[in-house]
Amino acid sequence: MKSLKIVITLLVVAVFASCNNKRKPQVQYMPDMYVSVPYDANGASSAGKVPVNRLPVAGTVSRNGVVAYDIPNSNEGYEKAKAELKSPLKKDDENLANGKKMYGIYCAVCHGTKGDGNGILMQREKFLGIPNYKDRDITEGSIYHVLMYGKGVMGSHSSQLTYKERWQVVQYVQKLRSELKK
Repeated sequence: MKSLKIVITLLVVAVFASCNNKRKPQVQYMPDMYVSVPYDANGASSAGKVPVNRLPVAGTVSRNGVVAYDIPNSNEGYEKAKAELKSPLKKDDENLANGKKMYGIYCAVCHGTKGDGNGILMQREKFLGIPNYKDRDITEGSIYHVLMYGKGVMGSHSSQLTYKERWQVVQYVQKLRSELKK
């Protein structure tokens, strides 16, 4: 009998709660989730400072830490990079140390910590035929080009490494190669 009274009371409360005026706005929890802030696509943002959807001036190059790389992803592009591309970084311990760090994160799993092509993925036979650096005719430019576009089974690392980090990895790979050739 007591539970029947509770059920009837809950039903009465539910009926009265559902019979309110639907035209009157109700209370919203976090209204920003329901009503977005509008932007004029070709005007300024709501803050009045930054254009939202305007094209850059013709002929400009973005300088947000991105350096244009206009050598094409082709065999001819590889050969051009191999012959002409040189590192803009000075060879010092700081660049070499960060190159070693980045190499350990992105390259050593396949190429091995010594550059001998015997990384953990090679040992587990996930990828076979990973080259040993001493067996390759590589230059600063060819290493950078491969980091940008990838080669064979290796994919591009241009999205993982910044411009400077790619050149630091190049320095470290050259160091590994010279050690392997001894």
